[in-house]
Amino acid sequence: MKTTFKIVAILEGLSYLILLFIATPIKYIGHDESWVKMFGMPHGLLFVAYVVLAFLVKSEYKWDNKTFLIVLAASIIPFGTFYVDKKYLRA
Repeated sequence: MKTTFKIVAILEGLSYLILLFIATPIKYIGHDESWVKMFGMPHGLLFVAYVVLAFLVKSEYKWDNKTFLIVLAASIIPFGTFYVDKKYLRA
């Protein structure tokens, strides 16, 4: 379960960065919504998987409530899941 969470965390972070820094500018500058449509659904599924898996692995990592909230908040901050991977998942 821990390995799955690590993989999902990295993929969720990558999909978020692609949406923010590639797909959104293409949508508004290039007037092409196809990138947002292409990466939006996978990112949404990865986001939900990240949150669900965070709940499932909370006890395995022995996170207190503060740490758990940081892990959850990281999913909505650019580069946040990479921080979680480095600080909380590699220990």
